This record gives sequence, C-alpha cells and structure tokens, in this order.
Amino acid sequence: MMDAIQKKLLAEVADLHDVPQGAYSLRINGNLYGKNDSENITIVAKNDKQGIDIYVKPGTKNESLHIPVLLAQSGLKELVYNDFHIGADCDVTIVAGCGIHNSGSAESEHSGIHAFYLEENARVKYVEKHYGQGDGTGKNVMNPTTVAVLGKNSYMEMETAQIKGVDSTRRDTTATLDEGATLIVREKIMTHGTQFAETNFTVDLNGEGSSTHVISRSVAKDKSRQSFLSHVNGNNRCSGHTECDAIIMGDAQVIALPQIEANHVDASLIHEAAIGKIAGEQLIKLMTLGLTEAEAEEHIVNGFLK
Repeated sequence: MMDAIQKKLLAEVADLHDVPQGAYSLRINGNLYGKNDSENITIVAKNDKQGIDIYVKPGTKNESLHIPVLLAQSGLKELVYNDFHIGADCDVTIVAGCGIHNSGSAESEHSGIHAFYLEENARVKYVEKHYGQGDGTGKNVMNPTTVAVLGKNSYMEMETAQIKGVDSTRRDTTATLDEGATLIVREKIMTHGTQFAETNFTVDLNGEGSSTHVISRSVAKDKSRQSFLSHVNGNNRCSGHTECDAIIMGDAQVIALPQIEANHVDASLIHEAAIGKIAGEQLIKLMTLGLTEAEAEEHIVNGFLK
C-alpha cells in the first residue's frame, strides 16, 4: 500500500489518487511497484538495465498509459530507460512524471531516458510533470532525456511542466521527423531560490512537409537561473517555429538561445525570444481591484504559465 506522501506525489505528477485502471507502470523508491497490460498495450521489463519497453499495437485508439515515478527516500538515485514503440495508425495518451519527497540531507535524483518510435500515421500526446517537496536540506534533482523518431505523417505533442520543488534539472530533447510528421512541444518552468533549470531542444526536420513548433514559457524568481537552447534544422521543404517567453523577477538570470538552421531552399523557419519583468501597469491595475502586490504578481504568473 502507498503511504500518504507517496499518494500526494502521485496526485501531483499524474493527477491520480490510486493505482490507475488500464495500462500502467508505477515505480516507487527505485523499484517496480506494479504494472498492468491492456489488450493493446504491452509493458515488458528490461533485463539488462532499469526500465521498460512499451509496445502499442497498430490501430490502437483512445487509450492511455500511465508511467509515474515516485521517490520518497532521501539519497536515492536512479537511471531508468523507457522505450515506446507506437504502431501505425495509433492515437494514444501517455502520462509520465516524477515526484520526489526529500526530508533528509542527501541528494535525491531521478534521470529518465525516454525513446519514442512512432510508425506511420501514429499520434501521441505525452504529458510529463516534475514536482519536488520535503523539509530536508538534500537537493531534488531530475534530468530527463527524450529521443523521438517520428515516422511518415505521424504526430507527437509533448507537454512538460516543472513548477515547484526541483533544485536542479537538465532536459535534453532530440527529435527527427520523416515526411509529413509534426512535433509540438509546450514547456512550462518556474524556478525560485537558487534553483537551476536547463533545457536543450534539437529538432531535425528531415522529411518533406515536416513541421515543428517548440514553445517555452518560464518564470525565474529570487536568485534562480534558467537556460533555454533550441536548434531547429530545416533539411527539406518544411516549417519550424521555436519561441521562448520568460518573466524574470528578483535577482534571477535567464538565458535564451533559439537557433534555426536552413539547409534547404524551401525550409521556412522562425525563432522568437522575449525576457522581461512584470509590467508595472499590470500590477497597478490588479492592486486597484484590492489585491496586494504579492497577490497581483502571483495572479499574473499563474496566468502566464496556464
């Protein structure tokens, strides 16, 4: 049975209050807590390292898979490899995420390497949340790596969020897109204190008619630091758009380096970056409605990251 802390972590990262129905794999404190297959989704534990292989049968529609990870022991560190094989003509949702509760003095770390292989016409929505808590002095560290290989006319949408309690993170994402494939990425990050968050995206638009849109929204508070680097390569007739919008507060630091590279005459690529503080007139307007300055800031930040 999960204890109260583990259940809270599960609710934060996967919006679940107990073991889910359908296909799932749940890791707690470095061990497989439980897993379940469905008629169309098979989960196989790896023999040579920590992690699982997931196989989704061709033609699977409107099914979901949950693969949350929970760490509630201070000092625990793990590296997990998960490979997703998505059959042709699928339409599935995958809910991942990691929650760490650290009440000790040792550093806790989860590093996950996820590889996605989408066959022709497959569609995947991938949702990943990172969350940390605990009253200890040990750091919460998460370093996710995502590799996506999108086949002909496939579609992948990634939603990643890291809003609270993660002291250090480095996210590396690489993707290669075949003919007609589409990748949409929406990232939300908030850091405070002395936290550090780094994001690196590399997208290769190899196929004719492939496209991507990478969107990052972040808030950096106090003395925290953030770095956003994206590199979109247009290697065929394709379209790509990468953008980063950040609110900076206190003594924080934000670096944004969106980069585009056209290697084909019919590649159409756009990059944008904007970093700034909350506008004074926005605060004044909300404060005239009865909010304190702190409440007004929180309202604006929540709306920005929504």
